[in-house]
Amino acid sequence: MGLLAWVMMGLALWHFTIFLPDRFWGGIVGAFVAALVGAIVIGLIVNLGAHGALTIPGRRATHLQTALYAVPGALLGMAIAYAQGIRHERQLRAHR
Repeated sequence: MGLLAWVMMGLALWHFTIFLPDRFWGGIVGAFVAALVGAIVIGLIVNLGAHGALTIPGRRATHLQTALYAVPGALLGMAIAYAQGIRHERQLRAHR
């Protein structure tokens, strides 16, 4: 259930990319993948620090704070995808 909470939080934050220019590496799908991967990876790392085990919380161990573990990861993943997209655009302009 913890993994579901992380994925849903990443998906929820991804919806806000509609307000940004589409400069993500891979477009809107790249932002989607980056948000989900970032949410899962950072969720696992934060859960490791909080509970001392690299595990996915089960049904009874999932709380609101478990879903909040994914927020920094989703934002970081989307920021990396955005920066990579801008970098890729600059490289294309330099080669023209």
